[in-house]
Amino acid sequence: MMDLWIKKLTISVLLIAGISLAGHAQLADSCKLVFGTNLTGLSDWGTELSLVDMMKNCRTWFTKDAGNPNGSPWDTGAADSLSYRADGYPTHIPQSIPGRTYSQQVATVWAGTDGWQAGQYVVLFDGTGTLSFWGGFSNLVQTSANRYTFDFDNPVGNILELIIETSDLSDPVHNVRVLKSDYENTYLTEPFDPVFIGKIKMFKSVRFMGYGSTNNWGCNDDWTSWGMTAPAGWDERVQPGYYTYATNKGAPYELMIKLMNDYDLDGWVCVPHIANNDYIGQMAQMFHEQLEPERRLTVEYSNEIWNWMFGQTIWCYHNGCELQNKTWPEGIVSFIQNCMDIWTNVYGADSARIKRVVGLQTAWLDVSQRIANNMRPGSFDAVAPTFYFRFTDELEAELDTLGAHATAADVAVRTRLSFPVEQTWLQNIKTQVAEPLNLPMAFYEGGQHLTPNPFGEEPTYAQALLDIQRDTAMYHLYNEWFSFIRTLQQGPEPLTLMNFALAGPRSARYGSWGILETMNQDTAMIPAPKYRAIAENIHQGCFSVTKVDYKERSARFRVQPNPACRYLVVENPDHEPVESISIIETTGKIVFQQNNPSTPLQIDLSLFPSSLYLLKIKTRSDKTVTYKIMK
Repeated sequence: MMDLWIKKLTISVLLIAGISLAGHAQLADSCKLVFGTNLTGLSDWGTELSLVDMMKNCRTWFTKDAGNPNGSPWDTGAADSLSYRADGYPTHIPQSIPGRTYSQQVATVWAGTDGWQAGQYVVLFDGTGTLSFWGGFSNLVQTSANRYTFDFDNPVGNILELIIETSDLSDPVHNVRVLKSDYENTYLTEPFDPVFIGKIKMFKSVRFMGYGSTNNWGCNDDWTSWGMTAPAGWDERVQPGYYTYATNKGAPYELMIKLMNDYDLDGWVCVPHIANNDYIGQMAQMFHEQLEPERRLTVEYSNEIWNWMFGQTIWCYHNGCELQNKTWPEGIVSFIQNCMDIWTNVYGADSARIKRVVGLQTAWLDVSQRIANNMRPGSFDAVAPTFYFRFTDELEAELDTLGAHATAADVAVRTRLSFPVEQTWLQNIKTQVAEPLNLPMAFYEGGQHLTPNPFGEEPTYAQALLDIQRDTAMYHLYNEWFSFIRTLQQGPEPLTLMNFALAGPRSARYGSWGILETMNQDTAMIPAPKYRAIAENIHQGCFSVTKVDYKERSARFRVQPNPACRYLVVENPDHEPVESISIIETTGKIVFQQNNPSTPLQIDLSLFPSSLYLLKIKTRSDKTVTYKIMK
């Protein structure tokens, strides 16, 4: 009987050449969506703590008086007047500034430590100098000239300040690390927090928009100058050794690449709006050379360059429309086109490893059409709207009338009544943008978007808006919304939905964006209905594919899609001579084997019962690459 089943499976293995997947039956509903997530930007108050070195989340330097008998103000405002090294550390401390009575020290702060784990922390630094600390910790001990420890028994609602009091000019303080003591011996090789990794691994991919500080990248806080910012060269990107990544340039690309390579994740990068051509080309080259070929990368120019809240929109309008005497939004298209062309040229024959997307404004069909339709046909691979749901202004006004009497149920009812508006927007994007261009959609962010009107003001119904984030009603809203999104899928490939975002505190004024409130949230004590809904919908009914020996670079293969809902394709980009491709049960029994197979190879998975399998690809040079296939 097993031999007959193997024979049937062998017959179902087809060479891809000449076969179009478009004619295959629609995916089952359970396989129509694949989920990734956006990562939030690093900040001193954030709760999405991805790195074990908390110094990388610290606030940028501010200054304090040294030797002031009355005590220093919290911030003397002299940070821009000090001299710094390339890694952002002061050349020496204290520093004298003309016109100031007192010389200056530097300080940083973590204004919100709710996401920190309780326990002992260690502070390490290189160089010669002294540090001091203030905040809600205990048992501060200097164990050596360059090492301190302290206990953070209850980080929730606390704060931590670090001051560099002295730093020798000939051997300045640098490379400060703030670590939970558990990670003191591992942080160099394993920089990512294991709690974060445990949460992120359930997703197929990660979008680095926030992580790379895409919005207002490289811009200062003066919005009037945003359009005047000069294009940035490759040397202006953030370097891995910079003291903090909580800046307007975000985390380094090297860190993004390591996260994807080490944890078998695909990625979505946003190219800074002011990057010059050399920057764009060098960025593309870095990802092309350093990202494992199995990892798929989505590439987008900036983020929401039609959203007037952000510096990139003002910059693109000034430089693409005003200076070129072109209409908006047509004048901004050239920046997107230029970015896509450079990435295409860099990847060349490997262009299948990237997906080039054009972001759309979901709520404004005309703008989306005028952007997408002015791109050169064939130069991009997908259009990218959002998949948010929210309440209309009219229904939000009803909640405002209810005020403090409003409940989570009231919010849920008005959210559900608002669904048709957003559904119409998305259907129009599909039928009037994506389909005429014969392109798929990929959703760059989405989820609940329940915020007050006007945004940023404390609503009268604030408590209800906070309560629904933990209420079962939110779980049901998410599942209903996903059911609608499935109706937009067609063809053999699932729709990609990039959740926004992984973790963040609740806020009635500014939105509760995280599906978790903290990385270590005990969901048995504090419900996380958004997280639960997404977790239950991920890879439902499909096979997930994980490369077991992903650090082996000597033999390169691609196995896709992931998740594989019906067909699995084995690609051989280096044309490595293959001796055999086998599928093996956990008992060790070979249930399929093809000797001297031609590649690319398509395998019909419909004959596989739900279980765990190993896919082994053996080359004629006696190298083996192994993938885990699990449903």
